[in-house]
Amino acid sequence: MQATENKDKVVYWGTGRRKSATARVRLVPGSGEIVVNKKPGHIYFNRLPNYIQGIKAPLETLGLENDYDILVNAHGGGLTGQADAVKLGVARALCELAPENRPPLKAEGYLTRDPRAKERKKYGLHKARKAPQYSKR
Repeated sequence: MQATENKDKVVYWGTGRRKSATARVRLVPGSGEIVVNKKPGHIYFNRLPNYIQGIKAPLETLGLENDYDILVNAHGGGLTGQADAVKLGVARALCELAPENRPPLKAEGYLTRDPRAKERKKYGLHKARKAPQYSKR
């Protein structure tokens, strides 16, 4: 997570993770476009508005939704995990943009990494917790 100057544009980086998904997020001054893996965000996330609204939520909290483009490299997991990873990456990049952005983002819960992940399968069980059917006789 570091800011770099690229052709007179300042780029802010943030990394987000959720389950097995990882998203490397760049915030670039622009018009509010979302590009994920070189595809427009609404196409990448199958035109599901909840994912797009979730990604833009940290920007909307600060009133910057039309000031920055979001450029993302995402891999691993599914669409939900990747969308949540992008949201965390955007929030972290906004904290890098200005330290005073941190308290409102923290109050909304955008800087909290969701620790839930798939539990490993144990031997003697069908899944992580599902046991074989018990038969008394």
